[in-house]
Amino acid sequence: MIALNAFEKLATPSEASAVNCLALHAQGLSRRYGKHWAVKNVDICLPQRQVLGFLGPNGAGKTTTLQMLTGNLAPHSGSVSLCGVDLIRAPQKAKSHLGYLPEIAPLYKELRVTEYLRWVARLHRIPRALEAHAIDQALERCKLTTVSTTLIAHLSKGFQQRVGIAQAIIHEPDVIILDEPTVGLDPNQIRDIRTLIRELGQTHSLIISTHLLSEVEAVCDAVLIMHQGDMVFNDTLERFNQNALNPCYRLVRFEKIPPFTELPQGLPFKTLYCVAPHLFYVSFLEAIEPQTHFTQWALESGLGPIHLYPEIKTLEALFSALTPPPPEPRVSP
Repeated sequence: MIALNAFEKLATPSEASAVNCLALHAQGLSRRYGKHWAVKNVDICLPQRQVLGFLGPNGAGKTTTLQMLTGNLAPHSGSVSLCGVDLIRAPQKAKSHLGYLPEIAPLYKELRVTEYLRWVARLHRIPRALEAHAIDQALERCKLTTVSTTLIAHLSKGFQQRVGIAQAIIHEPDVIILDEPTVGLDPNQIRDIRTLIRELGQTHSLIISTHLLSEVEAVCDAVLIMHQGDMVFNDTLERFNQNALNPCYRLVRFEKIPPFTELPQGLPFKTLYCVAPHLFYVSFLEAIEPQTHFTQWALESGLGPIHLYPEIKTLEALFSALTPPPPEPRVSP
């Protein structure tokens, strides 16, 4: 069994060939504000036609990461490429592959829907001969045809979100990034937006930032979790669910990343499977009592102390285990 390093493992959603056709590739992204590192050495590999759910508690670094992925904020270190085009070296060309809906949709509410989309189409330099078709297609995909001549200010919150998505997809980008696309919507509107996301995922690559675990489970193929600026989990939901149901697998965090790429003989476990830097799924031998034998092996191997998580069966349990709240400040009597 091969123990892949974090970057190699995270780049392979289901097929090894996907490594060669990534829609978005971010490596070593870091950003600080003063002395505080908001994002620390984050790698993201988004294959074609994958929907990635981007999770994390408030202050985890999600918004900063999205701003770097979209070219709205320069990283202090690291790189981002969209369909093989470097975002820093060739920003205009790279951004032609990108559609973005920030948390607050960039709408001009004094315009009618069609007027606004025409303006967006021209910003994206869609040829005039194709402009009407691009607008009609965006209206149809986002189910806005019946309100195309309505002032955006007169639309409900749900329809305004649809207009925001329409502006993100009008130029047929390869990568679509949606920040909190269902925030503030009622259950029916949420259902409609999720249906739209599923449809877009069949032909585009998407990153969906959200606080709703149910949303990730409903529409996403993979999940990435951030905590305090670090990427603490990145895997497909299919593999997570398989491992969660397999009693022989346990989630382990090493203080240091194991240096070997193939498992040497005589180790106290069968397989080692990386899901984030320092974080691994481990399959133990039947005769091993993990808490003592495995901890002793890790210390003797120079990997430092480990944290062996209890059985994790749901995405909610995983999120809670990997993103513990900071300790309450001690109050002097």
